[in-house]
Amino acid sequence: MAMASPVLRRWTPTPSPTTPLNVASSIGGEHETGRGVFLTWRDVSVTAVDEKGRHKLILDQITGCARPGQVLALMGASGSGKTTLLDTLSGRLGVDMNGTGDILINGRRKRLSYGTSAYVTQENTLMTTLTVREAIHYSAQLQLPGSMLLAKKLARADRAIREMGLGAVASSRIGGRVCKGISGGERKRVSICMELLASPGLLFLDEPTSGLDSAAAYHVMAHIARLARTTGTTVVAAVHQPSTEVFDLFNGLCLLANGRMVYFGPTPEAAELSNEDLNSIISISTNEDLVDEYNYLTASSSSG
Repeated sequence: MAMASPVLRRWTPTPSPTTPLNVASSIGGEHETGRGVFLTWRDVSVTAVDEKGRHKLILDQITGCARPGQVLALMGASGSGKTTLLDTLSGRLGVDMNGTGDILINGRRKRLSYGTSAYVTQENTLMTTLTVREAIHYSAQLQLPGSMLLAKKLARADRAIREMGLGAVASSRIGGRVCKGISGGERKRVSICMELLASPGLLFLDEPTSGLDSAAAYHVMAHIARLARTTGTTVVAAVHQPSTEVFDLFNGLCLLANGRMVYFGPTPEAAELSNEDLNSIISISTNEDLVDEYNYLTASSSSG
């Protein structure tokens, strides 16, 4: 299935699908592949229920795909629904939310099992007193199968340390607010490294560049992009206003606005948005943050 060409659409009222979010049963599909994880989603909608029982539409009929060996960026202004979409695709939707639509893994509706996917949260949850090597070694011993020899577990952990460019700080304490340690970008890479130990075919990242300066953000995403290319991992990342250099690392872009998709396609073609297209986007919403997001997007793309 080829990635869809960029299409910008004015919003029109459309009914949300009524079929419950279906990821459990197994059926044949057109995206069956022998290598990697091909993730597709069709007409995915999500509604939230507040304490008064009122329903609010968070996502409205989102359709897209993520390919093995590529990085797909979910972008949009704050409140656009990119983190909700990430959580929906990864099976982490909250109990107070209801999802409808189809999510297919290699053309089949099935739940994500352990080892198939990994999710890296926005916040780091690392023990500050451990060294980088200790943290990843301990994680390997806990995550990997009991039947695997300890030496093989540690070897895999050491390989992951090298792949994420952490060899130079492997003996350094992680640290945090109380005790000095490695940099914020390196801590983010440690969190990602720990999730990669089980060699997942699908990696979800929630704001992987949040709180990092432009240089640290680039190093984090450059390692992720290289990992995707070399291992065939499918990467889906929710990102807010990356730098031009980071944006150029993405293969695909899913652009959201107030819960609806306004662009899906290759990132290079985002630079080809015409003034008419941009006006069409801006007319969708009066949200000034959204307008800033699109102005930033086209400026970043064209400057690359």
